[in-house]
Amino acid sequence: MVPWQYMNSPRMAFAAKVCHSFLRRFDPLLNQFHLVRPVSSLQKLEEDVRAEVEAKNYVKIPDLLIPLESCHSSNSNPFSFFSSFSQNLQVQVIDEMLQSFIPLRPRSKPKIALFFLLTYTLQSSHPLPIALAVLQRTLRSGCVPVPQTHVLLTSAWLDRRLSHSVANVLLEMQSIGYHPDCGTCNYLLSSLCAVDQFAEAVKVLKGMGGAGCIPDLNSYGIVIGAISRARKTVEALDLMKQMVVKYGLTPGQGTLVKLFAALRANREIWKAVEMIELLEKEGHSVEFESYEAVIEGCLEKHEYVLAGKVAIGMTERGFIPYIKYRQKIIEGLASIGEWKIACAVRQRFASLKS
Repeated sequence: MVPWQYMNSPRMAFAAKVCHSFLRRFDPLLNQFHLVRPVSSLQKLEEDVRAEVEAKNYVKIPDLLIPLESCHSSNSNPFSFFSSFSQNLQVQVIDEMLQSFIPLRPRSKPKIALFFLLTYTLQSSHPLPIALAVLQRTLRSGCVPVPQTHVLLTSAWLDRRLSHSVANVLLEMQSIGYHPDCGTCNYLLSSLCAVDQFAEAVKVLKGMGGAGCIPDLNSYGIVIGAISRARKTVEALDLMKQMVVKYGLTPGQGTLVKLFAALRANREIWKAVEMIELLEKEGHSVEFESYEAVIEGCLEKHEYVLAGKVAIGMTERGFIPYIKYRQKIIEGLASIGEWKIACAVRQRFASLKS
């Protein structure tokens, strides 16, 4: 539960603003977590969990929580008694618990305990950095946090970022014996993007290297894909160039398709062609779907010469445009008097027996 004194904090104000619209997207998923249980049963479970915590028998906790596997609800958290502990004691106990879970097999055995721990820490008065440690252990156990974690993590992150840099917030994990990694940062990026905090996601992407987490293919893919869907093409192009030129990473085809679709929707087709040229110059392949989106964009803007140029480049890499586009390119070139280019394009298609 959220302490009353934090209801007016920036973190809770943000959560209240986005939680309703975000959770509606996941109604089918969340419905499975709503199961009414007798209050006395929940109280007894919490007492049993507390007894094992006080006895430091942490490995027994996952088995105790099996009855809650189908009813993960933030309204009844078996770790709510942690609020009676001092902050230092909470961190100590949670750390000991996380360490005790590492040898358990299968790795996902402590899944329910980790989910409740993550929810508790993110809603506590001092969520970071301990919540990032719980998140890291959850991900390393092969588990995916429940959907509402995106909202809770984003609000906690933004609250902490009011007075700290990206690198500083991440490096706070070291103060409790943990180290930030790409997996944790990537989940943070996906959370920020899930609730449309694109500007902050870009800042995290650019700042995570300062905490020793060099962005990887997934890091860029998450952010570029999200801001492309929002048609923020200036930022998306900048990140794509940084990814390809600075870090030498090969973008995933799914990410490229999203970027070119956004450029097409914004009618920025020249920028799309320039991006294809940059990718090929840097030795990265562009697949059929991306070429197709760019040709469609060219034809929509009546850029027939540009469409012919892209089509020729496409054939040089073993791809042939669909026949309807081939016809439109040739007809379009003829309609603007570009007969020589039209003939050259037609001959190129003919040489491929298309």
